[in-house]
Amino acid sequence: MNFQDKLIIAVDFDGTIVEDAYPQVGKPRIFAFETLKRLQEEGHRLILWTYRYGTKLDEAVDFCKENGINFYAVNQSFPEEQFDNSKSRKIYADLFIDDRNIGGVLGWGEVFQLITNEAPDIKARKKRKGFFSFLKS
Repeated sequence: MNFQDKLIIAVDFDGTIVEDAYPQVGKPRIFAFETLKRLQEEGHRLILWTYRYGTKLDEAVDFCKENGINFYAVNQSFPEEQFDNSKSRKIYADLFIDDRNIGGVLGWGEVFQLITNEAPDIKARKKRKGFFSFLKS
């Protein structure tokens, strides 16, 4: 992969990286950490994007660190981002991996295959305009 193929990927925690057991930390989903590590090794930037905050967020971040994942940013677009209530909390990412997707979360093997094998196709889809552009091939 060359520099242009690197993606910013926002990843949810509960129900996506781990089984949903909120407010506790659930068991890791099969291949979640292995996939995230490979994506980082390939140069993709991972953002933890979760509903958690305060000590519950700290628990999630610490759990990921214990499993070998240090995120580029947590609940923000970049590490240095400063925000207040006058700005949107929507973060910037090329892809969002979340169990609340239409159809639910894919298996992590499928996620890895889609990202690594279809990254150019994903970038081409991003350039199309309109709500239903993802349906066009």
